Parts: sequence; structure tokens; C-alpha cells
Amino acid sequence: MLPTTRLSSEDSCKLRRLRFTYGTQTRVSLALPGQYELVHTLAAHQGTWETIPEEDLEVQGDSKDAAHVLAELEVTVHHPLLKEVDIVVAPCQGLRPTVDVLGDLVNDFLPVITYALHKGELSERDEQELQEIRKYFSFPIFFFKVPKMERIDSAPRMESERSLLYRQLVDLGYLSPTHWNCGAPGQDTKAQSMLVEQSEKLRHLSTFSHQLLQARLVDAAMALNLVHCHCLDIFINQAFDMQRDLQITPKRLEYTRKKENELYESLMNIANRKQEEMKDMIVETLNTMKEELLEDATNMEFKDVIIPENGEAVGTREIKCCIRQIQELIISRLNQAVANKLISSVDYLRESFVGTLERCLQSLEKSQDVSVHITSNYLKQILNAAYHVEVTFHSGSSVTRMLWEQIKQIIQRIAWVSPPAVTLEWKRKVAQDAIESLSASKLAKSICSQFRTRLNSSHEAFAASLRQLEAGHSGRLEKTEDLWLKVRKDHAPRLARLSLESRSLQDVLLHGKPKLGQELGRGQYGVVYLCDHWGGHFPCALKSVVPPDEKHWNDLALEFHYMRSLPKHERLVDLHGSVIDYNYGGGSSIAVLLIMERLHRDLYTGLKAGLTLEKRLQIALDVVEGIRFLHGQGLVHRDIKLKNVLLDKQNRAKITDLGFCKPEAMMSGSIVGTPIHMAPELFTGKYDNSVDVYAFGILFWYICSGSVKLPEAFERCTSKDHLWNNVRKGARPERLPVFDEECWQLMEACWDGDPPKRPLLGIVQPMLRGIMDRLCTASFEQPHRGLDDSI
Repeated sequence: MLPTTRLSSEDSCKLRRLRFTYGTQTRVSLALPGQYELVHTLAAHQGTWETIPEEDLEVQGDSKDAAHVLAELEVTVHHPLLKEVDIVVAPCQGLRPTVDVLGDLVNDFLPVITYALHKGELSERDEQELQEIRKYFSFPIFFFKVPKMERIDSAPRMESERSLLYRQLVDLGYLSPTHWNCGAPGQDTKAQSMLVEQSEKLRHLSTFSHQLLQARLVDAAMALNLVHCHCLDIFINQAFDMQRDLQITPKRLEYTRKKENELYESLMNIANRKQEEMKDMIVETLNTMKEELLEDATNMEFKDVIIPENGEAVGTREIKCCIRQIQELIISRLNQAVANKLISSVDYLRESFVGTLERCLQSLEKSQDVSVHITSNYLKQILNAAYHVEVTFHSGSSVTRMLWEQIKQIIQRIAWVSPPAVTLEWKRKVAQDAIESLSASKLAKSICSQFRTRLNSSHEAFAASLRQLEAGHSGRLEKTEDLWLKVRKDHAPRLARLSLESRSLQDVLLHGKPKLGQELGRGQYGVVYLCDHWGGHFPCALKSVVPPDEKHWNDLALEFHYMRSLPKHERLVDLHGSVIDYNYGGGSSIAVLLIMERLHRDLYTGLKAGLTLEKRLQIALDVVEGIRFLHGQGLVHRDIKLKNVLLDKQNRAKITDLGFCKPEAMMSGSIVGTPIHMAPELFTGKYDNSVDVYAFGILFWYICSGSVKLPEAFERCTSKDHLWNNVRKGARPERLPVFDEECWQLMEACWDGDPPKRPLLGIVQPMLRGIMDRLCTASFEQPHRGLDDSI
């Protein structure tokens, strides 16, 4: 296609950009990249041609048209390779820098960069160009030294020799000094730059391209999987938040109603019981403050009343004004003193009840709209008005009116013959008569009556507002439950399947498809095979699962996500990766191949073969540790049994088969598990992580018995339904003669029919350690004591 003659020197090079692309016929045209074709007569248009004319490849020196200079020569060729590939030859640097040319291409294409040289070393300009490329791009480059046609090397360089060109590329950072890549493809997954200096090794361009494109596929699959996992985690966390909202909001409303009622009854009891105490308190307050009040009244300066300095009598109007001011002084001081003492008697209620109520209301209002916010704020204002006692008494309006009426009666009983002189003695006499005429019992009765009236009205307003708030939450919770069901049954499973597919693509690109070995076992939905090695792990176990329907696909995808999301733990079987085999069984079905850690045997086989007491108890401890870890991660296993506990060569246990493992927020209440190990509440669809404690209790029975024989209560059952009915009615394994008392008590506690009564695993674990220390030490000293260790 290209001329074989020397076109020009490097300094005077004016070759334009050249692009080979697919077309139904061979033709040449001049076009601006990605824009339009230029109307320009080319030499190739003048007649037939087999190689592109040199003048069409070069930019003419007299051309001043910028579009003509930047235009590329587009050659369309009818060749199958070009259907999905464009070949672009960069122009000379004098026309446009290579960095700019690459910048135009990298966003729309997956570039495979080939850098050809005709000399045995890089020129200064070449080094500058490569430094610029490395500065802006991280793509590996295929370097090819074009051999000279007029001379063939009679003594080819030994493989161990390193050329000057190689050393220059090492210095520029393109090649590794520890790995001399002179044509052989690298073993690393990440594509490396490659140098080929012999024409017969040009075939490695195909290997280089394959590695580069595979690395880009791996990067894309990895990025896609990160997005899938991130979105799935968001949905799962949202499901947790929704479930918590559905559970806690009704409890908060009930708690608020209960606490307000307790506060109301407590304050009402104070009002009913403490009237006599209030009377004594008022009498005590008056006696304590009497002299102080009289002194203050004597020295009182009247406002808005002119009193003659010589002590002459004043008019009736002025006298009334003076009396009123003395009365207000006494009322104000007495009101404040009585209120302060009353507040202290109910202060503990205010702190313990009102603060809790307000915090509960704040949490309830967060998820409501503006109108309900207003109701909640009004509700808090009612609380403050009703229960912050100092506000009610500090205002003193009702008490003031009551005292005013009594003091008016005092004034009416005083018969004035003539207006008196306003002297110190007169002021003291008025104050003393007012104080002595107050009735402590009437005051106490009035205060308690007022207190009860305020409490009743505030309590009724509170109840009405709470009903309004509850109605608002009821509608919101219905919508939340609908969303929770969609997240749990639709959005999360679909995302989980996408996550499984993207991760499986990544694994198969990185490590290839695993080879199935000897069959190790079969389950309800899959077969387990031996796999010699895969992805740097050996030996491995390969579980092939063929999901029969969409539901099982979703369950498998979620199981895979939970397993991959879990941090590695020594009590859980490691999951190395997954591959989806779209041609499983000769293409009749799609199978998911889960590659896992290979262990020695399961607990069922171990018990049949015989295990010592110490090893069995250590297995029980390992299982509890694994379940505790799952629960700590928010997961419930739901299928703890002998076959799902695997043993290594040292008989240490690891939990496997997280097929039914789910976060509590994602559980739909479906009946899953193995019948013998299933807790009674599993049949109701409402259960939590205590079902794993129940299953461990049954497992511990087998561990203590040292055999795999069924308990008599279960062996008599003729069907699963019969077994389930018996379990619901309370059927449990029997006590064997070899059981230690503490072991039996632990089993019974674990399989208790009431889930809240089952012990937490954080309590079970130290109990097991204590049993192990006691029994194993006892067995060592007295072999025939405790559990039978001969099995």
C-alpha cells in the first residue's frame, strides 16, 4: 500500500496523518478527522494505482490552508480485519505532535500503539517524543525495529545480549530492567510494553494486542463490578434503614404515649396527695418571710403617687393606689417563694420524663413533612406549658387574682373615718393585715385545683396531637413497607445478578475457566468437584450450581455478594472467585462455578470416622466463633448443620454454604434450612438470628453424642411435615447417658422454643471454653468420667 522508496529526511518530513479504514472498495480521499471530506484532487485520482502516490502522502510546501494541512489521508480497503479496527499512522512531528494525535484517539478508541524505528538507537527527538507520550498516557507500546532490506544479519545477537535500544527504553521507563522482553509475551495480566528487534518475531504484535485488549476488558469489568457492588450495598443498607424504621416507629409512638401517661399520672398524684403539704409549705413560707415582707413594705417607695413629706393625709384615690402597690409586692414575693418550693418537689419528674419525651418527638418528626412538623412543635409547646412547672407558677396570674380578691376583702373591712397619713407604721400595718388574712388551706386548694385543670387540658391536647402524628406516620410507613419489599425482592436481586456476572467476567479473564476434577459430593442444587488449581490457589473445591429459575438465580447472586463482601475469617470457607459457564452440560444450561477453599472433610464424615472429645468440643467452639462473626456482619446463616461444617487436616472447623445466608433486613420470611435443625419460628416466617443458636443446639447434640445417628424424636417421624409438626409442638432430641449435665443444659437453652430465652453466642462461647477445660482435663485424669471419649 505504501511506497517503498525513501520519502524524505527526518528534519524535512511533511507526511500527513494516514488512516486505513474498511470500505467496500479501495479508494483514497482527504478529510478532516471526524468532520467532512475535502474537495481536493489527489494524484491517486488521476489513474490506477497499487501504492499510494508519494505526493498524496505529503503536505505540499506552498499550502497555506490550515484545513488542508490538518486533513488526514483516508484509505478505505475491503479487508475483514478493518471491519472493527482502524489503522492510523501519525503525521510527522513538524506538522502535529504525536501527543495531540493520541489525544484525539484515546477517548473514542482502544488504542494499540506501535512505535517503529529504522535505527538501532533512539534519536534525541525520539526520546523527547516518548517522554511526552509517557507523561500524558499510560498505554504500553509495541516497539519494532524495522530491519534494513539491503543487509541480513549473518550473526544474529544472542538472547542474553541487551541492545542499546533496549537500554534506552529501560531508562525511559517503558521496559523493565529485571524482565528482558525482546519479543516473548509476558506472563503478567497487566499488559507490558514490548520490544521486537527481529522481523520473524513481529507475530508477537498479535499477542501484545490480545494482552492489551484483555487488560482493558479486565479494567472495564472491574470498574463495572465496583459500581454494581456499590449500588447493591446502597440498596441493602437502605433495606436495613427501612426495616428499622418499620420496627422502631410504632415502638417510639407507643413509648411516647406510655411515658406521657406516666408523667400525667405522677403529676396528678402530686396534685391530689400534696394539698396538705402545700398548705404547710405556704404557712412555713409566710412565717419565714413575714418579717422580710413587712420590712420591704415599710421601706417601699410608691410609684405614681405623691406623698407629702410632712406626713399629712392624702386623698382616697392615692390611698387605694398605695394599698394596691403593697398588695402587689406581697403577692409577687409570696408567689415566687411558693413556686420555687413546688418546682423542687416535681423537678425529678420534669428531668426524667419531659427530656425523654422531647427527644422521642424529635426523632419522630424527622421523617415527616412540614405540616406534621408544625403539629410536633405544637405538641412540644404543650408539654412545656403543661409540665415545666416554673412557667405555670412564675406567671402567677391565677394565684395573683385569688390573692387580690382576698386582699380586697381586707380593704373593705377597714373602716376609714378620714384618709390616713401614709407613714411607715401605716404601711407596715397594711402589709401585716394582708398577710394575716391569707388562708393557707384555701391557697393550697386553689393551687392544686388549678394544677389539675392545666394537667387535664394539656393531657387531652397531647393525646389529640399524638393521634395526628401517628396518623401521619401510618401513611408514611405503608409507603416505606412497599419500597422495602421492592428493594428486597426486585432491585437488590437484579443488581446482585449483574454484580455476579461482572465479577465472573473479571475472574474468567484473569484466571481462565477452571477444570473440573473428581466429583466430591452432590447437593440439592449443585455438584462439588475437585479442582487442582485456579487463580494461584491449590487445591480448590468447585461448586457448580445450575439455578432452575429466576428466584434461585437471585438467591445465588445475593449469596455470592455476601460471601465476597465478608472479610476473610479463619472460621469461614474462603471463596476464591466465580465463573459463569454458558455451555454447561453441552450448552443445555447455564451454571455458576464457585471456586472455594478445599478442605479435608465435613463434620458428618468426621463424626462417622471418630473424633476425640477434645477435638469435638474445639469444633463446637469454632462453629460458634464463625456464627458470631456472621452475626457481627449483620448476616443470618439459616442452615447450620453437620454437612455445612467442614474440617481441615487438623480437624479445625469452618462454616460453608452461605446459600441461605442473608442480612435480617433482606429476609422475606421464607421457610429455608434443614428440617432437623430448623427452629419452630421459622415456620411462622418471623424470625431473627436466634435461629442459628437453635440450629447450633441441635448440632451440639450430635457433637456431644459423637455419632451421626438421628435423635429418637426425629427418627420416628415418617415425613418432613410430621417432623415439622412435632418440632412446633416441642419435640427435641433426647438426653443420652454420656451427656454431661452442663452440656445438656446448654443444648436445652439453645433450642428453647421461645427465641428471646435462647442464650447469646457471646455467652455460649465462654461456657463452651469452660466445659472444654473441665471435661478434657477430667478425661485426661479420669478417662471414664464425663462424656464418652471412646468414640
